[in-house]
Amino acid sequence: MLYFAYGSNLNHFQMKRRCKDSIFLKKINLKNFKLTFRSKYRAADIEPKKGSIVPGGLFEISKRDEKKLDIYEDFPILYKKFSFLYYGKKVMTYTMVKKTSFMYPTERYLNIVKKGYNDCNVEKKYLIKALMPSW
Repeated sequence: MLYFAYGSNLNHFQMKRRCKDSIFLKKINLKNFKLTFRSKYRAADIEPKKGSIVPGGLFEISKRDEKKLDIYEDFPILYKKFSFLYYGKKVMTYTMVKKTSFMYPTERYLNIVKKGYNDCNVEKKYLIKALMPSW
């Protein structure tokens, strides 16, 4: 199955540790969504926003990988699954169930995400923008 990573799972080392069958395919953009950080975990989330994009990584994962991600993402309590079509193919990702207000991520978490942006060759300007929400 196809999986879209946009937060700490962009980090190739972390993704391989969680999902040993995962294969990074390429970077893609999720249109009409924006990146944010929220919840007591200060973790990445996506929310609809017209004209905005969330850059991320497209991975091929196994059913076993999906079960491991479900546990890691605390599905269905913290995150729920969200699917979209990418060139006619179904892609799964996660989005937070409760849309709490913006919470700046911890330095450790942010460093994992930044390394993931480098691993997937994703433009950091969207990450920088997400870290400075307009009040």
